[in-house]
Amino acid sequence: MGSKQIAQETFDDAVQENITEFEMEPEEAVREAVQQFESQGVDLSNIVKAVRPPASENGQRQKHQILQTLDALGTAVAQSDLAQLPEQLSAFAAQCKEQLAFRSLAGQKGAYPVLFSALQLAAGDRDLLLQALGTLAALLDGQPDLLDPAGQELLLRTLRERGRDPEVTLAGIRCVRHACLKHEQNRQDLVRGGVLALLTGAITQHGDSADLVRTAASALRVMTFDDDIRVPFGHAHDHAKMIVLENDGLRVLIEAGKAFTDNSGVLSELCATLSRLSVRNEFCQEIVDLGGLNFMVTLLADCMEHPQDVVKQVLSAIRAVAGNDDVKDAIVGAGGTELIVLAISQHLGNPQICEQGCAALCMLALRKPENCSVIMEAGGALAALQAMKAHPREGAVQKQACMLIRNLVARSRDFSQPILEMGAEDLIAEARAAHRDCDDVARAALRDLGCKVELRELWTGQKGSLAQ
Repeated sequence: MGSKQIAQETFDDAVQENITEFEMEPEEAVREAVQQFESQGVDLSNIVKAVRPPASENGQRQKHQILQTLDALGTAVAQSDLAQLPEQLSAFAAQCKEQLAFRSLAGQKGAYPVLFSALQLAAGDRDLLLQALGTLAALLDGQPDLLDPAGQELLLRTLRERGRDPEVTLAGIRCVRHACLKHEQNRQDLVRGGVLALLTGAITQHGDSADLVRTAASALRVMTFDDDIRVPFGHAHDHAKMIVLENDGLRVLIEAGKAFTDNSGVLSELCATLSRLSVRNEFCQEIVDLGGLNFMVTLLADCMEHPQDVVKQVLSAIRAVAGNDDVKDAIVGAGGTELIVLAISQHLGNPQICEQGCAALCMLALRKPENCSVIMEAGGALAALQAMKAHPREGAVQKQACMLIRNLVARSRDFSQPILEMGAEDLIAEARAAHRDCDDVARAALRDLGCKVELRELWTGQKGSLAQ
């Protein structure tokens, strides 16, 4: 994707020039303009790629449809026309959901202040408030910068005062999630405002609503992200600790999962969130103590009955909690090793499951020679090598498999020969040659397997640059 950007007006002028100067048809004019700008490295993701309606009889330039809808909504808000607001909000929300370019153009042209005023007008009307929140969520999707402090306070107040209403709560949480994705300042401001307690409280209070539990868990997970490139240091770790220590987040999520054993969307989101919260040794242990490990193992045992995304997220969660050495033993004791190998074998065509499965086994083997024996007996090494064969172009799969092989033989050299007989040396050498990220781990795996490896000395203390 290009790094340069242009204004909507620049694109529209280019399209119009293609129509008037080169007599192109409208569709062809748009295609030509897109090709022209993209060839120059321009990012058009925020541009409406359509022909603007022709000028009116008095020569006034017409606006794109999304801006015409915004004008109609603005008029209804300015006139406090509560009868027209539902129709205008619905039309605007529908167009915002169509593509990022539409809501980006609307955001540039003042859509947020209009919607904020609409929310204030709708404060006393539950149905209108619900619709206005849904429209705000549609506008904020991919545009978290639009939310201002007044909007943050409005969302927090709505979640506090309307907490008993599951639909309004769900709409408010969707706004919070969109506002916090890739926006560290919004996250920190909302956390200071008490949003973590509101999210965990919503899960507890409305534990029978699948959509609300899934969305609230997702919002909690977003609070632990460090995805805003504009900020050198985020508070992801602090937020994870606050969710667990101050808001009993682990128990809330694990208890919520017990009510949705057949809902793959909820289970996937809960496991993904638990992974993000496993940031301390004691948190990993607490997940086990609360029954979270048994919950995950049960899900994994039914891996063929659940969609692949659930299997991937369960493996990711097991990988995360296995950072605790005592939890490693608990996972192995619960039969987790065999189930992880089974999941890899059953979903060998899915690179993400192969990656997470190898990574989970890699964590179980780390510093645990006795676990390495269980992994070998369960066929873990063979499953990892089969994953390498199945996904030669997937660097993440190759890297995790190499790390697993290394951990298996680092303290148990007796496993080297059996693994070499499975064809490990050639596969690891191919991974090293094909993926630069795999070079170090592949070299370490070959070395610990007893294979001949060239160990280059990159710096000898002499004046000069490092060897490339």
